[in-house]
Amino acid sequence: MTALLDVRSLCAWYGDAQVLHGVDLRVDAGEIVLLCGRNGSGRSTLAKALVGLVRRTGSIRFAGQDLSARPPFEIARLGIGYVAEQREVFPTLSVEDNLRLGIKPGAAGPASARLADTFARFPMLAERRATRAGALSGGEQQMLVLARALIGEPSLLIVDEPTEGLAPAAVDAVRQCLVGLRAQGGAVLLIEQRLTLAHAVADRVAVMGHGRIVYDGAADALDAATVDEWIALGGGDGRSAGEPGRPSGV
Repeated sequence: MTALLDVRSLCAWYGDAQVLHGVDLRVDAGEIVLLCGRNGSGRSTLAKALVGLVRRTGSIRFAGQDLSARPPFEIARLGIGYVAEQREVFPTLSVEDNLRLGIKPGAAGPASARLADTFARFPMLAERRATRAGALSGGEQQMLVLARALIGEPSLLIVDEPTEGLAPAAVDAVRQCLVGLRAQGGAVLLIEQRLTLAHAVADRVAVMGHGRIVYDGAADALDAATVDEWIALGGGDGRSAGEPGRPSGV
């Protein structure tokens, strides 16, 4: 079976500092892959490399097309949605206007129908549709950026730490969204430390360490030794060689 996303020998840099050292990864249509590892392992850098936000080399193929030299806006138009860890909203625009920016040009159907579906899925955003995004709480902003990515109907959603700082009800809403996207034939690359969420939604787990994939397999086959060595806190400061002082999640 041909992978929706097929990554081979991917390397990436911040300036002169190399962070990724030959990542191989695949994500199939209709699959949720959890990407985990300690802070500094290269998880967020991998996400940014996939969507063209950092300098990278190697092979990135999506739906049979080579992404290696494409800029971020072309990658987005091909059907990859990206939700960054930083909750990047347009603070002076309303919730509704933020969502409208996620609708692709030429999308089938009226924007009003897409907005109605989104507000039905995220009722907490419906209540704040006229509110400036910058006035939302951190959790509400997280839901907004996720909803803005989903309204574009991506074939692949790359989402970085979507449940950080969220209340349990909001975490469950995120889970339902990811499972719903998979049910529609979409795929998800989920960067997340909550292994409980992994067992709830993930088909596979990929673990990063030192800028490489050190484990790739079924979620229920992830053994305690791998968790202790590459995921659990307490095994050093979590930084990998070549990543001095990078922020959390690099």
